[in-house]
Amino acid sequence: MKLTSTYTINGSKLRGFVISEDKDKWYITYTFTSEEEKMMFEQQSLTGTKFKWTGQAAEVPLPAHDYAFSMKTYLTSHGAAGMLSASSFQKIADPSGVFGWIAERRFQMEKQIEAYFPLSLQPEAKSLLLGLQDDMDPQQTRAYQILGITHLFAISGLHVAFLTFIFYQLMLRLMIRKEIAVWCLLICLPIYACLVGGAPSVWRAVGVVEILLLSKQMNQRLSIEDAFGLSLIIFICLQPGVIFQIGFQLSYLAAAALLYSSSFLKSQTTVLKQSFWITFLCQIGVFPILLFHFYEISLSSFIVNLVFVPLFSFVILPINLVLFLLSFVMPFLLEPLFMIYEPLRLGLTTFILKIASIPYQLWNPGKLSLWQLIMAYIGVVCSFLLLELRHSLSKLLLTLGLPVLIIHATPFLDTSIEVSFINVGQGDATVIELPHQQGVILIDAGGLLRFDQPFWKQTDTPFEIGREVIVPFLKGRGIRRIDTFIWTHADSDHVEGAEEILEEITVEEIHVTPGAIHLPTLQLAFQTALNNKIPIKEQIADFSWQVGDTHLMYLSPQDTNYKGNDDSLVLFMKHGIFTALFTGDLEKDGEEDMLRKYEGMRNIDILKAGHHGSKTSSSAELINKVNPKLTIFSAGKNNRYGHPHKEILDRFKEKKLPTLTTSDVGSVHIRFHKKDMTIRTTLEKGIIKRDLSQ
Repeated sequence: MKLTSTYTINGSKLRGFVISEDKDKWYITYTFTSEEEKMMFEQQSLTGTKFKWTGQAAEVPLPAHDYAFSMKTYLTSHGAAGMLSASSFQKIADPSGVFGWIAERRFQMEKQIEAYFPLSLQPEAKSLLLGLQDDMDPQQTRAYQILGITHLFAISGLHVAFLTFIFYQLMLRLMIRKEIAVWCLLICLPIYACLVGGAPSVWRAVGVVEILLLSKQMNQRLSIEDAFGLSLIIFICLQPGVIFQIGFQLSYLAAAALLYSSSFLKSQTTVLKQSFWITFLCQIGVFPILLFHFYEISLSSFIVNLVFVPLFSFVILPINLVLFLLSFVMPFLLEPLFMIYEPLRLGLTTFILKIASIPYQLWNPGKLSLWQLIMAYIGVVCSFLLLELRHSLSKLLLTLGLPVLIIHATPFLDTSIEVSFINVGQGDATVIELPHQQGVILIDAGGLLRFDQPFWKQTDTPFEIGREVIVPFLKGRGIRRIDTFIWTHADSDHVEGAEEILEEITVEEIHVTPGAIHLPTLQLAFQTALNNKIPIKEQIADFSWQVGDTHLMYLSPQDTNYKGNDDSLVLFMKHGIFTALFTGDLEKDGEEDMLRKYEGMRNIDILKAGHHGSKTSSSAELINKVNPKLTIFSAGKNNRYGHPHKEILDRFKEKKLPTLTTSDVGSVHIRFHKKDMTIRTTLEKGIIKRDLSQ
């Protein structure tokens, strides 16, 4: 197989797309056997290299929930047939041909940046000049997302236009005839697109310019609108799956917004007005798609982009380009230049982080439903028509404001209560959404057991359950605030993700089982809560509170002496005739204590089984008394503990009590409305309805 340019080496893994001998495209993963092997792969360009591999087809991982990353969609968008897992990877031929030469030049340019640029400036230079974003700092990336300026670090149509203009003017200054200069551009632009990674925005810009230049050379007068349409058609015909790529959708929508508003933009009398309307039109043109994919948009981006687009396009990009060229011709000048530029650039980064820390910059209504998406784009199209026909700008309050208001208000009209057991692998995370968004309760935050590894195996961006699984779920549901964040106990598979959630989502207060707060597993989350001034309250059995028509009460622990699983905070919830019991990692002894104190607790609708279905939990006495209509086991697929244990599953089967396990069905969503309970899972698309009044 031949490795494509889309690959990464991170930690002990190589991941990327390969082309087989029969021209099929696959996504392959390979684990290095040693540090020496990893270094050998890192020290050469692998794009276009032919490998002989041994391995097998791999199962495509399914998304944890409706709002999580979908590997299946990612493979489809890149035209891949599936996934392969390689156990051996042997190089049999170096890259050849034009594409091999381009790949080698790109690799050498990356190494040139690493050799001459300061470490703090390398990620930006690689991003702006080569389209490589793997080294971007996560904290800075998040700040760019909050401000809505992430697009500035991707090679866009503006970059292509800028470099095309510079290259063309340079050729004319060198007394090269215009016809020859045009042919040089026709040849060099596709090479440049491959050199910088071939992002959709790059190919869009290159495609439009190529079509216009070719039509001119053929004495045909093709409008830019026709060139734009042709580039879109050609792109989709060559790679149909590209329509699923977010970058493709955003690039073409933003370009279309500007292209078909050109007459309106030309009518603006000042550069400032024109800059504002360019930013405004781009933002409203893509905002429904942004909400559909990312569930939030930046409110500050309308103003921030007015400053940062010209700053990055006409100052920072040219500076990086000049510094890069100097590294080849006059490297001795770089040190004094970097002594001036690096502090200024780091100062700008500090300023960006500071303004990104200002609260309430993001609007998070959640993922748009189909009807909301259609309504939003009807509003967008009507807004463009108003501007085109020179109607009063006050009417934009209707065409844009009405869809925004309806989208924002929709969750407040929902009278149902919803409980979601998120598939976080071997861990727990449960979200309770009360009617009319009266409150949101999050029970536990999942987590991973991390083991010490050699430095070369450690990834630059370790997987974080809180940030990559739970936060997308909350944002996808339009949850901007957690009223009560419950840490049932101090095991890492329940609380390790809490820190990331506290960094992303507003939390009103935290409830924790007594005596656990000072344990090592809670220290990062505890410190983050203190930094954010979030009150932390230790709770024990009998503490209760009311939110609207929903009654909540803790049934465990009975004392303040923390002993582990049996001192998990156990929450009982009652809403009308709907009841649920969330038991954390409560084991048999804790269950017995709870049942002795609350003898009247019977016939629960939903039971979150204790300790992931361990054989030390879910005792026969508990099952007989609470007699749950549905029991949920939160457990990881093929986990090392064998949860849920067969003995426990058989215990429920003997009683003919239905169970669901997150490792089998994905996240479980239970919705209670009036007298009906609806059960839906991520992986099994069927919906089960039950009348709780019977």
